[in-house]
Amino acid sequence: MSRTAPRTDPAPAASVEELEAQERRLVFRQFTYEDAWALGSLLVELARERGAPVAIDIHRAGQQLFHAALPGSTPDNDAWIARKRRVVERYGASSYLVGSRFRAKGTAFEDSARLDPGTYAAHGGSFPVHVENVGVVGAVTVSGLPQLQDHRLVVEALERFLKV
Repeated sequence: MSRTAPRTDPAPAASVEELEAQERRLVFRQFTYEDAWALGSLLVELARERGAPVAIDIHRAGQQLFHAALPGSTPDNDAWIARKRRVVERYGASSYLVGSRFRAKGTAFEDSARLDPGTYAAHGGSFPVHVENVGVVGAVTVSGLPQLQDHRLVVEALERFLKV
């Protein structure tokens, strides 16, 4: 499996506070199989409009409900998806937020989390599926762009889907 870091993004990073606000705002009332299909299809549409070479994955309760690999994506993207999704499942927060919290403390996730970097990656692109009055039930993940762009693509799709 590739352990090289995702491409860097020249755009300014979001603050921990901004990322936490996104997570408080992007909450589902419910999350069904149909929701996963519709959200995944929306992500595919957005990625195709941009010519983004990404893989897209949606999991709920350990089950893959949606997966798509667009032209230009590679098997490495699926490996990154699994590693980023595990961070969401373990921490209950977006992979980008988790990495940002470590950076805000002056360290790196890979150096301080005491988790195998071949299994976990706190790089942007995986966002929790948080259901109101239930909690985090899954994750929606994108891989193939620089990490901030992966994160922003998922957030944009969630904002459109949830109409917030």
